[in-house]
Amino acid sequence: MINNFQDFQKFGQTNVDTALKLFGDWNKGWQAIAAEMTDYSKRAFEDGTATFEKLAAAKSLEQAFEIQSSFAKRAYEDYMQQLTKIGGMYTNLAKDAYKPVEKAFQSAR
Repeated sequence: MINNFQDFQKFGQTNVDTALKLFGDWNKGWQAIAAEMTDYSKRAFEDGTATFEKLAAAKSLEQAFEIQSSFAKRAYEDYMQQLTKIGGMYTNLAKDAYKPVEKAFQSAR
């Protein structure tokens, strides 16, 4: 009877430890994603502001068109690169968060 209780208590503690690790990893992943999105937003805002200043100082319509075209190309390429990076971070977050759960299921068998 005592062994069963100790086994049950050990099983419960293992589950609590697994859940805490899962939440800790999940939290770290979300913090990294939030930091990356903040950095991207800051860079995009600064680039947009610098482009607006260049547009305001443009001497001709052709120069303004070139500035705007360059900005649009840069913004699109940076956005696509950021989407790829964030997508990879989400994938890694899901994989890392699932590892403790998978390990718990394997040890329960």
